[in-house]
Amino acid sequence: MARLLATFDGGEIAQAVTFRLADSLPAKLLERWAQELEHLEKRNSDTERRRRIEDYLDSGHGVAWMRDPRIADIVERALLHFDAVRYRLPAWVVMPNHVHALLIPTIGFPLERIVHSWKSFTSNEANKKLRRDGRFWQEDYYDRFIRNSQHYLDAIDYMENNPVKARLCSKPEDWPFSSARIRAQSTHEDAGRMPAIPE
Repeated sequence: MARLLATFDGGEIAQAVTFRLADSLPAKLLERWAQELEHLEKRNSDTERRRRIEDYLDSGHGVAWMRDPRIADIVERALLHFDAVRYRLPAWVVMPNHVHALLIPTIGFPLERIVHSWKSFTSNEANKKLRRDGRFWQEDYYDRFIRNSQHYLDAIDYMENNPVKARLCSKPEDWPFSSARIRAQSTHEDAGRMPAIPE
């Protein structure tokens, strides 16, 4: 399956990643949107397609397994497990039917391998907990490299405010499966400090 957004695997460069549950975005809907947007210039078409995808995911379609705190906890723990080893994870949010993560891969751990590890482990554990089998995650994922410091801050803001935008809570730190909650709870003086990002 072709990626909807271009992949950039740049080693120790911050990257924003989104992956979603298998039934959260029907292929027929993506095909319909592609037909509706084919008259637009590519850049405008890509922007509108991303907006539609984000809005559709935020409305919580599909089984939304991560509404179950047990499943959301499995996913969050998997994201955090290799933080500071295989990657640095400045921001993340586990939504009911998708996950956003901002990560900086460590040299030797390409993005594709990291995401595969997250999805493989969490699908096995979640399926056991749910007493089901079958595909858990959509095969594909979306990634964008972070261009500069402002893009980095915008990505954090977008991820941590996603539950507020989706009307799941009133403040980012109220969402239980997010870096915003951890950041709000942290008393460490380095909490929230931005790693160096090439300009």
